[in-house]
Amino acid sequence: MNRIMVIGAPGSGKSTLAREIGARLGLPVVHLDRVFWLPGWVERPQPERLRLALLAEQAPEWVIDGNFTATLASRALRADLVVWLDLPMALRLWRVVWRWILWRGRTRPDMQDDCPERLAPEFLWYIVTTAGRSRRTSRALLAGLRDGQAVHLRSPRQVERWLAAFANG
Repeated sequence: MNRIMVIGAPGSGKSTLAREIGARLGLPVVHLDRVFWLPGWVERPQPERLRLALLAEQAPEWVIDGNFTATLASRALRADLVVWLDLPMALRLWRVVWRWILWRGRTRPDMQDDCPERLAPEFLWYIVTTAGRSRRTSRALLAGLRDGQAVHLRSPRQVERWLAAFANG
């Protein structure tokens, strides 16, 4: 397996899982948050985001985490495996708050440089208000994939079990 795509709503553990898969398989990891943001929490212009995301997916090997919808379908076509982290909203909100506590004022390794962790009410609102649309998009994406190309994980326990089996098998 050379190309693995990890998708899911904010706080689902995409970046953590992508790093773990990349380390276990020796694959480069691309965090789409680093493509989306410029230093200082400045949104990268859409054409440049699109160019960089498409360039990343053309590489022969990768683990890409993120939901950049403009490249979701093309990435899925190239992916050997799509992993959808579909965890409960309450857990995801808690993880986002916990992440802020752990990283407040510092930049996480999966974020663009000089983007210190912050907890904006708008971001929490985004998580709540986009949950249904995000699930519909992910469900539709997985429905269009070939058998065995996707895995749908709904709990931290399922993620742990899947990763253990994946790494051993």
